[in-house]
Amino acid sequence: MSNGAYASAYEQSIGDPNAFWGAAAEAIEWITAPTRALDDSNPPFYRWFPDGTLNTCFNALDRHVRDGRGEQVALYYDSPVTGTKSSLTYAELLDQVSRFAGALASLGVEKGDRVLIYMPMVPEAVVAMLACARLGAVHSVVFGGFAPAELSARIEDAKPKVVVSASCGIEPSRTIAYKPMLDGGLDRSEHKPEALIMLQRPQLEAEVGARDTEWEEMTWDDVMRDAEPAECVEVASTDPLYILYTSGTTGRPKGIVRDNGGHAVALRWSMENIYDIHPGEVWFTASDVGWVVGHSYIVYAPLLTGATTIVYEGKPVGTPDASAFWRIIADYGARAMFTAPTAYRAIKREDPEAKLLAGHDISQLRHVFLAGERLDPDTYHWANDLLHCEVVDNWWQTETGWPIAANLRGLEPMPIKPGSPSVAVPGYDVQILDEYGAPVPAGVDGAIAIKLPLPPGTLPTLWQDDERYVGGYLSVYEGYYLTGDGGMIDEDGYIYVMGRTDDVLNVAGHRLSTGSIEAALAGHPAVAECAVIGVADDFKGQVPRGLVVLKGGYDAATQGAQIAKELVQRVRDEVGAVASLKQVDIVAALPKTRSGKILRKTMREIADGKTPTIPGTIEDASVLDALAGVLRHTD
Repeated sequence: MSNGAYASAYEQSIGDPNAFWGAAAEAIEWITAPTRALDDSNPPFYRWFPDGTLNTCFNALDRHVRDGRGEQVALYYDSPVTGTKSSLTYAELLDQVSRFAGALASLGVEKGDRVLIYMPMVPEAVVAMLACARLGAVHSVVFGGFAPAELSARIEDAKPKVVVSASCGIEPSRTIAYKPMLDGGLDRSEHKPEALIMLQRPQLEAEVGARDTEWEEMTWDDVMRDAEPAECVEVASTDPLYILYTSGTTGRPKGIVRDNGGHAVALRWSMENIYDIHPGEVWFTASDVGWVVGHSYIVYAPLLTGATTIVYEGKPVGTPDASAFWRIIADYGARAMFTAPTAYRAIKREDPEAKLLAGHDISQLRHVFLAGERLDPDTYHWANDLLHCEVVDNWWQTETGWPIAANLRGLEPMPIKPGSPSVAVPGYDVQILDEYGAPVPAGVDGAIAIKLPLPPGTLPTLWQDDERYVGGYLSVYEGYYLTGDGGMIDEDGYIYVMGRTDDVLNVAGHRLSTGSIEAALAGHPAVAECAVIGVADDFKGQVPRGLVVLKGGYDAATQGAQIAKELVQRVRDEVGAVASLKQVDIVAALPKTRSGKILRKTMREIADGKTPTIPGTIEDASVLDALAGVLRHTD
């Protein structure tokens, strides 16, 4: 472990959190400055900066305009699916946000009221989020394209006073009408909003006000035309900023709550210390505002920092090709980017030699940060070798809102170990526990847990459900937050996240991580993507099955059998015979959520002959249909 800036910061963050986070809080402008950082009077419900008051929107916009950044671009919008590009300076964004906040206020939205936002990757989604923050209202962004059942569950739980939507979302091959899905969700929900604001997109306009409803329907343009700008509302640090429902929830959704003060402090600290992004620099996060990465690192963190953020309505491939990211980085001068490993695997599959990088000057790019799924060493090496910049893994969750483990490029860059997101971020007391809750030695696998209190910016509870928060996250090991992931910490303090604990296989009494088997498969030169699932076996309890997508240039029909044979041997060589991997199937695609997570649980259920749980966030359900025969077949 380093003895420098990181070690000093980490030790203080754990040993004296009041001093560490008190200093970090000075980067935020408070209305009433907090006198202490941590309120630990009611464990396990910890609160941060309990006597501080502030406004998050003021910190993201007003203070920068006041301090001379008004003419700096705050947001670039680039939409290859519509052929649209635009930009907003900090002054222009502040004008739009304050006017939309005024429009919401005219509809009766006040501090503490909820506003549901159902929009694609357009600047107006950012405007709506910040307008809520300006009023002290609580936004709940629902990923655009969610079906009526998921929408109604979120409407029922959040009980929004106003719903803000767009008429459609646009994919490379189709236009998705939002209004019919929204109507279906509202019809199913017992709770009804008082108003619906619809952003009409020219690609597909929606009928507004055509139905006889309990709520008033109006267009974005109409409400903005008459809106009086609203001033910032003072809120407590501990007041909620937003609710974000975990993707793929079935039944009653889990609403992750984010507070105002801790969130602002943590995200502001993270931009310079983890991501090495400073005021005035351009930052590109390829995600969606409907996910936590979009909340944290498209909207709030870059704007709290005074950086420039890019809102990209496109894909890593297909809009128009695998050069999309390189064009964005070059055109806007991005100093760093952040996306999911899945995106880079897709680029690698389409353009394995990165020939499409030619002609795009990305020399100013310092770092590529990847998170959302485990960054396999093969993808790491491919990107690192081709891009001539540091490719950096980081690991976190919707619940935490910012990284648990990272290589802190701004605080103290460390050697990168492929396969590890590096070390615990200051504030996170990460430990590996055995089944009895006892810490295990370095290099030994176990459950990854975080000793309480969690740092600022993480979830203080679930929306109106303290009991479920405790039961779901804090009850397995007393005094610890259970991440749900398994892994180990090596002798240098580097964390290895090997997959969800429900993806830990029990093969004839041996506990094996699917992540270690996947790492062996991914190292084969023909493999673009892979997933390992554990399927029920009468003799061994569980046996692993491998599913592999080949890189371009490899033919499954003529080479598949030989590659599958090599992969089985590779796992035997690298993981051991104990893995008992005997079946690897070459497939055309793996089923994923829209945020890029592979649906291992769903595939496992199909393979076990059960009725599969298919989340509403699935990107392409036809992939599962194509896999069904493969999954149900065993050699």
